[in-house]
Amino acid sequence: EENGHQNKRLKRDAGEEDAEDQNKKSPKRKIVLLMAYSGKGYHGMQRNVGSSQFKTIEDDLVSALVQSGCIPENHGEDMKKMSFQRCARTDKGVSAAGQIVSLKVRLIDDILEKINNHLPSHIRILGLKRVTGGFNSKNKCDARTYSYMLPTFAFAPKDHDVQEEVYRLDKETLEKVNKLLARYKGTHNFHNFTSQKGPRDPSAKRYIMEMYCGEPFVRENIEFAVIKVKGQSFMMHQIRKMIGLVIAIVKGYAAESIIELCWGEEKVDVPKAPGLGLVLERVHFEKYNRRFGNDGLHEPLEWTEEEEKIAVFKEQYIYPTIINTEREEKSMVNWLNTLSIHDFSSSAVGMQANNKNSK
Repeated sequence: EENGHQNKRLKRDAGEEDAEDQNKKSPKRKIVLLMAYSGKGYHGMQRNVGSSQFKTIEDDLVSALVQSGCIPENHGEDMKKMSFQRCARTDKGVSAAGQIVSLKVRLIDDILEKINNHLPSHIRILGLKRVTGGFNSKNKCDARTYSYMLPTFAFAPKDHDVQEEVYRLDKETLEKVNKLLARYKGTHNFHNFTSQKGPRDPSAKRYIMEMYCGEPFVRENIEFAVIKVKGQSFMMHQIRKMIGLVIAIVKGYAAESIIELCWGEEKVDVPKAPGLGLVLERVHFEKYNRRFGNDGLHEPLEWTEEEEKIAVFKEQYIYPTIINTEREEKSMVNWLNTLSIHDFSSSAVGMQANNKNSK
């Protein structure tokens, strides 16, 4: 009898220890998080481990994941341990309304609330879904949609003295802008729209599904418009250069024929529009959704229920940041003043020769 009691007690103690151990080793699950953030003041999304000098969105995210108890501390130092993958690497200053990251976490109670409690208000986790164990948010993504919000005076003709707050975009100019943006659609060699890629690099070929500029609207006395672009994937600075070149053409600095020239092997001097107005709107997982979205175990990666939260976040944090920064720092005005320096008539090689001669 005594032995029986002892065995029971031992079992109970062991059970309590097991529960503690179980808590420590609670099974990790592969999930995706839907993120929105205002990128001002950050050096992009991707974390540079060992470089605390440049703060990134992922620095704040990883810190919140550790503090909320979703991941052990050592996973924060080595992100491979939690199979972390971001869907898009947004550049310095770029915001997101629908960024997706995939990772393994402990599914603790009230997980979203706990993570958000440790994040600054301009970074929010808006949704969470369970995904398949082998899911990788970067590789499984079929397409990405970005928007670019810009003041419409960017399209004013170069020889006209424009008062920024007075300018309004007319119908003909908007039609011209959209005609030019539509020329990017399809598969092209975008080596001139990024740095460090040669014309024969196969990875410079990219597929653009749609690109257009919406109707203008007025905020704080300045008229703005939003350009939307959906593509399979984008290279560093690609969207900003695509928009920069269209602005240069509409303003009258460059001929329309320069777009065709860009697809060729020659190096063309393409101006890069400011990063301020660029926002990662959403990422698309059509193939994954078809395969796993209705298998009874996994949800499709659609965020219809979160649409309202996304819209509210944009109105609270993203648009005001773009508008106020534009008013205070005049990033578009200052950039437009540099367009006259670009030599659109010759290649970069020709430009270097001209610079030497002028020196």
